[in-house]
Amino acid sequence: MFRIRRSEVTTLAGSRPPDTAFVTQQARNLSFELQDRDRPLRFLIRDRDSKYSGSFDEVFASEGAEVILTPIRSPKANSFAERSVRTVRHEVLDLTLVLGRRHLHQLLAAYERHYNSQRPHRGLDLRVPECIHPVAPVNEVPQIERHNVLGGLIHEYHAVIA
Repeated sequence: MFRIRRSEVTTLAGSRPPDTAFVTQQARNLSFELQDRDRPLRFLIRDRDSKYSGSFDEVFASEGAEVILTPIRSPKANSFAERSVRTVRHEVLDLTLVLGRRHLHQLLAAYERHYNSQRPHRGLDLRVPECIHPVAPVNEVPQIERHNVLGGLIHEYHAVIA
């Protein structure tokens, strides 16, 4: 499962096939994580799948979030989620031989860190959601250091201030 917020992606545990109890438990786990945020969750947009029951909605309503259902028969309503899944498939999964569920979770966790802290987003004016590296002053020419992610599948570049 993917969770998208303000251009950030978080991977959650997966199950085949996810049922109502599993999805509700994932919502509870996510609500515990949301309590540590400085800004509360305002909206949850979800589709009309039957596995999302009233108990699922109640978890987010108790946190003060408004649950919004996507319109019926509107495939473009889930475009952000579909685009995120396509990005992960294109940048990681299509280029990697996944050896099992544990390996998949490791790959997705590494990509999540890269996506949220290094990958530029067009919706954020080519900034990243989490800026963890300091920016070099303009009058200095920084050295560039390369860091391999996912065994060299993705490269991250950082300015190193001497």
